[in-house]
Amino acid sequence: MEILNSYVKSAPTIANAVNIFQGEWAAQLPGDLAPLTGGKFKMFQDKRIPWAVEQLGGIEGKRVLEIGPLEAGHTYQLEKFGAREIIAVEANTRAYLKCLIVKEILGLQRSRFLCGDCGEYLRENQEERFDVVFASGILYHLLHPVEFIGLLAGVTDAVFIWTHYYDGEVVANNVNIVDKFGSVEEAEYGGFRHKLYRYGYQGALESAGFCGGSNSFSYWMRREDILGALAHFGLTEMVINFEQPEHPHGPCFAVMARRRIGVKI
Repeated sequence: MEILNSYVKSAPTIANAVNIFQGEWAAQLPGDLAPLTGGKFKMFQDKRIPWAVEQLGGIEGKRVLEIGPLEAGHTYQLEKFGAREIIAVEANTRAYLKCLIVKEILGLQRSRFLCGDCGEYLRENQEERFDVVFASGILYHLLHPVEFIGLLAGVTDAVFIWTHYYDGEVVANNVNIVDKFGSVEEAEYGGFRHKLYRYGYQGALESAGFCGGSNSFSYWMRREDILGALAHFGLTEMVINFEQPEHPHGPCFAVMARRRIGVKI
């Protein structure tokens, strides 16, 4: 009977837990556990996180919201840097379960993983306050990215974002993504006018390890519109790093955006 394939008949091991999602992991686990997942990305040693923490002057004792933890690699780092509490919201159910596996394997103590849509979470929790929000690899997977930025600005004074962005000239010369872009739309949210570039996931949707957005397409933004939206919603102090215009999956950059001290929403 097929249901019996879900049972493990050997003694408990870390590998047994990891192999529930065999072939679906994107990241390597830290240290000696690295070979277990078969993933290639070093999210548990990601240099973007210590850079962001440095920009903040440390996060020890801080309350953190993480959007899209994926496999808890950044969550792991945030705990290591001393965050008091981490609320991590993940919409992909398979990624959510992988986060729980990592939480158990690595003994994360101050992180709580929530299964649900980040936009809905933010809409329902605008009275919440976080010292900082980490949103890495999220913005370009959304249908309403400017609304998302506005909602983030409603719960914090500091946001770290890593994202791909649209650049027509670069995209036109990138065979990996040029055929994935479709229509261009004029949009407005909260008084901020911008353009949205439709991006289709195409064949990636057939993969069990798919880690994109919750729809068959998303909207990318231009670099200047991302920065403009952050400023529009009060996060005017920005530092940019890790910019890669020639990234194989599209131009990308990281930005730490903060509200000027003493300025309220």
